[in-house]
Amino acid sequence: MFGFEEKKKGFDVTGFIGKGVVIEGRLSFEDTVRIDGTFKGVISAAGTLVVGDGGYVEGDLTVGAAIITGDVKGTLEASDRVELRSPGRMLGDIKTPNLIIGEGVIFEGSCIMLKKNPNALPETVQYGRSEAEKKAENQ
Repeated sequence: MFGFEEKKKGFDVTGFIGKGVVIEGRLSFEDTVRIDGTFKGVISAAGTLVVGDGGYVEGDLTVGAAIITGDVKGTLEASDRVELRSPGRMLGDIKTPNLIIGEGVIFEGSCIMLKKNPNALPETVQYGRSEAEKKAENQ
């Protein structure tokens, strides 16, 4: 019912928003949710968000991981990783320690690469040198 691909990769889909379904509001979950319909609002989850081809999500998203082959508009923060797969489209900002962008994906926005340690501050690079390198140089 939810597709063979998800089971083959080692995770089970525990929630599903199908094509033609439109939901607005808040969504939270622990495992994996797949959206092939439309969701507008706030997602706050420890699990994996899968936006399937034809799916549309708009809002502020905070998840453990995200796999995007549909359309996402807004902010996306993932504590583990974000995968943008063709024909996916991401319009907005991403914060994650791991970002994978496949060929044919459209990404319009910015990305802040976080460190794996959730308490660590993000590192930004300016003109080819990191903030840590600049501080070491000044000491």
